[in-house]
Amino acid sequence: MDYKKIDKEDIKNIVNIIGDEERVLVGENINEDYSHDELGAIKNMPELVVRVINTEEISNIMKYAYEKSIPVTPRGSGTGLVGAAVPIHGGVIIDLSSMNKILELDEENLTLTVESGVLLMDIAKFVEENDLFYPPDPGEKTATIGGNINTNAGGMRAVKYGVTRDYIRGLEVVLPSGEILNLGGKVVKNSSGYSLKDLIIGSEGTLAIVTKAILKLLPLPKKKISLLVPFNNLESAINTVPKIIKSKSIPTAIEFMQREAIVAAEEFLGKIFPDKQSDAYLLLTFDGNTTEEIEKAYDSVAKICLDNGAIDVLISDTEERQEAIWSARGAFLEAIKSSTTEMDEVDVVVPRNKVAVFVKFIHELEDKHNIRIKSFGHAGDGNLHIYILRDDLSQQIWEEKLNQVMDCMYEKSKELNGMVSGEHGIGYAKKTYLNSSLQKEALLIMNSIKQGFDSKNILNPGKVCQ
Repeated sequence: MDYKKIDKEDIKNIVNIIGDEERVLVGENINEDYSHDELGAIKNMPELVVRVINTEEISNIMKYAYEKSIPVTPRGSGTGLVGAAVPIHGGVIIDLSSMNKILELDEENLTLTVESGVLLMDIAKFVEENDLFYPPDPGEKTATIGGNINTNAGGMRAVKYGVTRDYIRGLEVVLPSGEILNLGGKVVKNSSGYSLKDLIIGSEGTLAIVTKAILKLLPLPKKKISLLVPFNNLESAINTVPKIIKSKSIPTAIEFMQREAIVAAEEFLGKIFPDKQSDAYLLLTFDGNTTEEIEKAYDSVAKICLDNGAIDVLISDTEERQEAIWSARGAFLEAIKSSTTEMDEVDVVVPRNKVAVFVKFIHELEDKHNIRIKSFGHAGDGNLHIYILRDDLSQQIWEEKLNQVMDCMYEKSKELNGMVSGEHGIGYAKKTYLNSSLQKEALLIMNSIKQGFDSKNILNPGKVCQ
């Protein structure tokens, strides 16, 4: 499709729409950060950036863009990893990061209403101060809730509590045509027609712009204890996970870690990890309202681990010990990123009992292609985070090896009945792999849905399945 290039008249009209010239950025006033997301491999500058402060501004900008066929890319904190917030076709970036108000805490219905630019860490802090709990826990706490909704973010607590979609009761969105639509609400159940709300969740800003959300909350668990469980090898550790899940004592989180990732985190943080006796670990967390309740749960799981080859079970029942472990886990991505010149990522998800098979395959690829590959992930839900590192490779060799390795990984994932992305989304970077992994009929339906929402294809064009 041919999109209109923004001219002086468009700039003037958009400034008039929002009535504040300082919040409309053009040319040299546009920070280079707007051209890329966290990884930075995919880049393109917008022609215009508008820092919006309310839904009405977004609605009026979209009406204008729709009339003029100007592409629009919504953006929050820019912490994505697949280029979903990169303006591939230029046009306008709508920056929602200033729409960061917490609007209402409804303690009777256990809901929190927020604007889409509120940061995940601010939501967690606010609800915990009110003795409540928002379970989704992606690793990037500076992401906005709008970004989490657009990728259906998961995180480490997904094993017990589920993902973002499970905690969205209602949405306010702006359609590509500029119309404002309210979907869902505070009701617990809803069988009233197609669930348009759930179509928006995970659509990466291609169907509508999320402006407000009603989040489901839970009572805050009073106690939390972690177990650090060393195994002789990763295969033994991973093969224990289905047995843990099958038990009646479901942990809040089940993560797998390997020594090399731990060493990288130690160097990055300047802190010592509590244990170094093994090459592979499971890290488990349990929460509940009493120590007795948690102890009963972790005693059962500890026995399962020991019966299946665990070397030991180390209990982290103080804040200091838990911080030492989880800070290392939380630093893995930044530690890996700081150790190389450039990297790209894969966040495939496979059946839980195939995680060890996939990690072994990664090690084989590393040796075969002579390129560094680091991995860690959510053993409890089969979601792996794999990073391919450029180091000192030339641009040509880096691109060749990266494409070869990624092709192999996605083919292996498909062979194991896995999916392209567990929580980072498709964006621009993973479109080819999504297209090759889905049935033709599924892609046709996806494109029909896009057409139904956005017949001019102006909202975040070039992303997901387009």
